[in-house]
Amino acid sequence: MDITEERAEDGRETPKGKDRSRKQADKAKQKLELDESKRSYVWALTFLLPYKKQIAALAACGTIAVAGETLTPKMIQYVIDHIVVNKDTSLFIVILAALTIINLLMLIAKNYRNLLQRTIGELASRDMQTAIFKHLRKLGFAHYERHPAGETLSMFNSEVTSVQKIYRNVLPSVIDNLLFITVAIVLLLSISGWLCLIMLPTFALYYLFGPYFERKAALYGRQSGQSRIAYNQAVYESISGLREFRAFGSQPWYHERTLGKHKNWSHYYLLSATYSFGRGSFRRFTFYLGAIALFIAGYYSLQNNWITLGGFIAFTLLYMTTMFRLTLLVTQLTEQKLIIHQTIPLFRFMHKPVEVDDPADPVALDEVRGGLVFEDVYFQYPEQPPVINGFSLTIKPGEKTAFVGASGNGKTTMFKMIGRFYDPTSGSIKLDGVPIQQMTLERLRESIGYVFQETYLFGSSVKENIRFGKPEASDEEVVAAAKAAYAHDFIMQLPEGYDTLVGERGMKLSGGQKQRISIARMFVKQPAVILLDEATSSLDNVSEYEVQRALDEVLVNRTTIAIAHRLSTVKHFDKIVVIHEGRVAEAGSYEELIARKGLLYELEIGQPEAAEGRMAHEVS
Repeated sequence: MDITEERAEDGRETPKGKDRSRKQADKAKQKLELDESKRSYVWALTFLLPYKKQIAALAACGTIAVAGETLTPKMIQYVIDHIVVNKDTSLFIVILAALTIINLLMLIAKNYRNLLQRTIGELASRDMQTAIFKHLRKLGFAHYERHPAGETLSMFNSEVTSVQKIYRNVLPSVIDNLLFITVAIVLLLSISGWLCLIMLPTFALYYLFGPYFERKAALYGRQSGQSRIAYNQAVYESISGLREFRAFGSQPWYHERTLGKHKNWSHYYLLSATYSFGRGSFRRFTFYLGAIALFIAGYYSLQNNWITLGGFIAFTLLYMTTMFRLTLLVTQLTEQKLIIHQTIPLFRFMHKPVEVDDPADPVALDEVRGGLVFEDVYFQYPEQPPVINGFSLTIKPGEKTAFVGASGNGKTTMFKMIGRFYDPTSGSIKLDGVPIQQMTLERLRESIGYVFQETYLFGSSVKENIRFGKPEASDEEVVAAAKAAYAHDFIMQLPEGYDTLVGERGMKLSGGQKQRISIARMFVKQPAVILLDEATSSLDNVSEYEVQRALDEVLVNRTTIAIAHRLSTVKHFDKIVVIHEGRVAEAGSYEELIARKGLLYELEIGQPEAAEGRMAHEVS
C-alpha cells in the first residue's frame, strides 16, 4: 500500500494522515476560539442593554453631528458654483446663517454625544465590575485557594480595562465612523464617481499593510501591560518587605531584580510605541499620497469640465475627512478584534460554575443554638487523595470541643466545611438539626465567628476594625466588645484611642493586641458558634495569657470548636477529639482520655511517634 495513504496496513497513522489530523485539529481549535470570541463579545455588550434610551440619544446626536459635517462641504460647493458666480449677496447671507446654525447644532450635538458616550461607558463598566465582584464572591474560598490574588488583580488590570475600552472609545467611534463614511461616500459619488476611484488604491494600500502595525502595536502593548504589572508588584514587595531586605542585607539584590523588571517593561513599551508611531506615519503617508493623486486627477477634471470648482473643493474636503475616518476605522476594527480576544479569559471566569451556592428553597432558622452533628462526612480536594474519611461527631449547643492530632489529618478542612467554604463529597453536617446546605450562606456565616492564627486587620482605625464584625454596631457596642476582649486598656493608651490607624495589616500593633482586636470583632458579632484555629500558638506567654483570658470571657455559653496543638490551652474543654486520617480516632474529656492512656496520653507525654502508630492501629 502507498505510504501516502492515511492508514498503513498495520492500522497506524501515516505522515499524511497525521498532517491532516493536525490541520483538522487546528481548524477545530480556531473555530472554537472564533465562537468563544463571538460569545464573549456578545456577553460584553449585554452590559449596555439597560441603557437603551441613552444609546438612542447617543445615536441621534451622532446623526446630527454627521449631518453637519457632511452638509457643510456641499453648501460650500453651492456657494462657489452658484452664489459667487451670480454675485447673489442676499442668498449668501442666508447660506452663511444656515452654516452658522448647522455648525452650532453640530457643536452642541458633539459635546452632548461625548458626555453620553462617557456616561454610558462608565455605567456599563460599573455594572460589569459589580457582576465580576459578585461572581468572585460566589466562587468563594475554593477559587482563592486555587488562584493567587495576583492573577485576579491582573484580570482587573488587563481584561477589565480592555472591555472598558470597548465601552468608552472603540465601539462608539466605530459606529460614528461607519455612519459618517456611509453618508460621505454617497455624497462623494454624487459629486464625482471618477474621483472616487482615486480613493480605492490609497485605501487598499493602508488596508493591506496598516493592520500589521496595529497587531504589532497591540501585541507589544499587551506585553508592556503585563510587564508593568510585574514591575509594580516588585515595587510593592520592595516597600512591604523593606524590613526583611535590610535585615538580610538583600537590598542590592532586590534592586537589581526590580531594575530588571523595569527594563523588561521599558523594552516592550518602546516596541509598542515604535509600532504605534509607525502606524500613524504609514496612515499619513497613504493619506497624503491619495491627496496628491486627487489633486492631479482634479486638475485634469477641471481642465476638461468634468467637475466644477465648487464640486472639486467640496470633494477634497470630504475626501480628507473620509480617508482619515476610513483608516481610523480599520485601526479600530483591528483593535476591537484584539480586545475581544482579550475578553475571553474574563468570559470564561464569569461562566465558571459556582461550587457552593445558596439553596433554591432555604430553611430559615429563627434562632441558632449551636448544635452540630457530623454524619459520616467524606471530602477530598480536586485531584487530591481523600482528606476526610467518614467523620462522625455530635457537639451539643454550648459545648466546647477541641480538635487535636498531627498536621494534615483534616482539622482545618473540617473548619472550612462548617462554614461551607467547601461542601462534603458525601455525608452531611447539620446545625441545630438542619443540613447546612439547606441554609443560606448569609444566615450560616453570620452564626459563626472565626479567630485565626494570623489576624487580618484593615489599614483603618481600631474602631472600624472591631466594627467589621457588625457594621451597624454603635460606638458603645464597640467599646463593650473591646472591654470583654481585654483590649480596652491598651486601646486607650494608643495616640488617638479607638480612632488610631493600625497601619497596613495592623503592623503598628503587637501580635497579642491584634488577636484581642480580632476577639473583640467576634464578640461584637455575637455568633452562636465560634471556631478557633490555633488562636494563641504564635504568641509569647504573656500575650497568650491575655488572649486566653479574653477568649474565656467570649466563649461563655457558646458552642466552641478549637484546633490546638498545645493541649494546655484546651484541658478545660468539655470534649477533646483526636483526629487521624480524617476520622475520629478518640473522643472524650481530657481526664477521661488521659486515664484511658490512649492516643491523647501518648501525645501528652511527648511520644508523637507512638501516638501516630497507635492512631494507625485504632482507625484501621
